[in-house]
Amino acid sequence: MNYLKYTQYVYLVFAIYFIYDGIMKWNVSENKPWLHFMIAAMAIFMFFFRRNFANKMNDRNKKS
Repeated sequence: MNYLKYTQYVYLVFAIYFIYDGIMKWNVSENKPWLHFMIAAMAIFMFFFRRNFANKMNDRNKKS
C-alpha cells in the first residue's frame, strides 16, 4: 500500500488543471464553466479524504 502516499497528489494535479481550464474558459467565452470548478472542488475533497485515509492506515499498521 505504498502507492497510497503518492496517488493523493494526483487529485491535486487534476484540481489545478481544472481550475486553470475553468479560468481560461471563463475569460474567453460567454458561458460560465461551473462544471470545471465543481470537478476541481471534488478533486480537492478527494485529496483530503485520501490523505486522511492513508494516515489512518499508517496508524493502523504501526499499532499491529
